[in-house]
Parts: sequence; C-alpha cells; structure tokens
Amino acid sequence: MKRLCPIVLVLLLLPAALWLAACGSPAPAGSTPVTIMLDWVPNTNHTGIYVAQAKGYFKDAGLDVKIVEPGEVYPEAAVGSGAADFGISFQESVTLARAEKAPIVSVAAVMQHNTSGFASLKSLGITSPKGFEGHSYGAWGSPSETPTLKALMEGDGADFAKLKIVNIGFSDPLAMISQEQVDLVWIYYGWQGIQAKLQGIDLNIVMMQDYLKSIPDFYTPVLIASESTIATKPDTVKKMVKALSQGYTFAAGHPDEAADILTAAVPELDKALVQESQQYVSKYYIAEAGQWGEQKQSVWQGYADWLAKNGVVAAPVDVTKAFSNEFLP
Repeated sequence: MKRLCPIVLVLLLLPAALWLAACGSPAPAGSTPVTIMLDWVPNTNHTGIYVAQAKGYFKDAGLDVKIVEPGEVYPEAAVGSGAADFGISFQESVTLARAEKAPIVSVAAVMQHNTSGFASLKSLGITSPKGFEGHSYGAWGSPSETPTLKALMEGDGADFAKLKIVNIGFSDPLAMISQEQVDLVWIYYGWQGIQAKLQGIDLNIVMMQDYLKSIPDFYTPVLIASESTIATKPDTVKKMVKALSQGYTFAAGHPDEAADILTAAVPELDKALVQESQQYVSKYYIAEAGQWGEQKQSVWQGYADWLAKNGVVAAPVDVTKAFSNEFLP
C-alpha cells in the first residue's frame, strides 16, 4: 500500500479542487456534506470509515460523507486545496509535506504503529537488513526510501552501497518480486503480506517494528484535514473524528463483522483477504493507546528529527503544527 510521496502534488491544488468539485452531489437537507479521500483503493486501513457509514455514525453526527478514491491527485493535495475535507495519509507524507509548507494537519492516527516491512521471496534467504546486500530493491519514488534502507542496513552492520535500487513506480510489488524483477519491496504486512500468503507466495518480511533503533516508529496511516478546515469548521472536524472513532473502535472489537461491512460496501474485494487482514490490523487501531486516534508528540518529533538528521528535510518540522489531538472525543 505504499505510494509516491505527495510533496510535488501540492502544486496541483487548483486542478484538484476543480476535479473533485465536479464529482460532488447535493447533501440531504439538514446534513453537512463532507468528502474524505482515501490514500489508495479501499482496504482494511479504511474499515472504520465504512463501519461509520453503515452503522449510521456519520448520519447521527449530521454528516453526509462521500468516500472517494484518489485519481490524478492524492489526498494531501486535495485536502490542502479544500477540494476534500479529509483524507487518509501517513505521518511520513504529512511531515514531508509540512516541510514544503503544505497546510495539512493529522487530526487522528488510524493505526498506532508502523506495520510495514521489506518483503522478499523466501527462497532468497533474506531475514535481516544485513541480507539486503547484493540484492535489488524496487523503489516507488519517495525521498525517504533511500535513507530508510541506508539506516536499516548500516544499523545491522551492512554496506548500503551493495544494494541496487530500481525504480518500479506504481507496479504491483508482489508481482515484481514473484517475477524476479526485483528482490525486495516495501509493503504493509496487514494487506500485501497476507495477500501473498493467500496466493501461496512464500515471503520473508523484515518488519520495521523490529529495527526501531535504526528508525523510530511512526503513525501510518493518519486522518488529515487542512489548516483552513480546522480554523473555519472545527465543529465539522470534531463530528467527523468522533464518528470515525466510533467506527474504528467498533472494528477493533468486532473484526469479523467489520470485515463483512467492508466487503458489503466494496464487493470486488477478496473476502478471505479482508477477513484475515482485518484480524491483523484491528489490533493496531488502538493498541496500547487510551483511545482510537490518539497521537504522541514524541512519535512525531522522533520521526521528524530522524528525517532531518538523514537529510530528507532541511530542518526538523514543527510537529506541534503537524498534528492535533484536540478533536478526539
């Protein structure tokens, strides 16, 4: 579920506004129209949104919510322009965008921990960053990829110069490693890792959670809104976050029913994949946090400092403006 970093896409704000406005439809009388843009095709990172829709949590809050997928623009650009009220993004993307002065803010953490990792075919025997030496990595284009790989490898005593980086863009990462086009790809275990398992693709996955001494944990994904929406429509933000909190909290406690809700809303999804994925990701919606959506300044600061230290951004981002807990119920 990795995708291109959206920094350059903030340049597309006006086209994003025009594109999304054309897709709009009148909201029911008495309700507030709200648009939320996903970061990718619907998956279990988004289950709480569909639960809130199906269970009437949005309706109870007086919101008429339209769920849209990204097209020519990504949620960071759409939200920054006001074309979409909310979007699903990542702490990584928000921090990089804030470094470019994009006016977006994370108002809730969808999941409490980074559940991504570097996958390879089991036959290659890659079980640690040290094992990346002599292999190829399929990159999608984020400025954080190279320093992430470098930090992981050097932290494990490996020589980063011995890793070949190949640009694969939007290519299916599982297909790329299955066809031996590249040896390593960066995936989310909760979706593509389980997808590989169900397809009979035997993988080794070096999980980032196991190498926090090299790279600090960060929230992925997160819910974003623009500074303008926060300033002018704080009640709408509060209602939206509350409804999503209800949706994700339900999904955390009822993964099977939540999975059924997602597949009913998006019937083209593989039911077996959704069911197994939901069992995995539901544990991370709240984890050890006091409630869904909660974010810690230490997590934001740690990752921003790491990006600055590794030259991804020129200076640490002011994280106090990059996230907010004030709209949590």
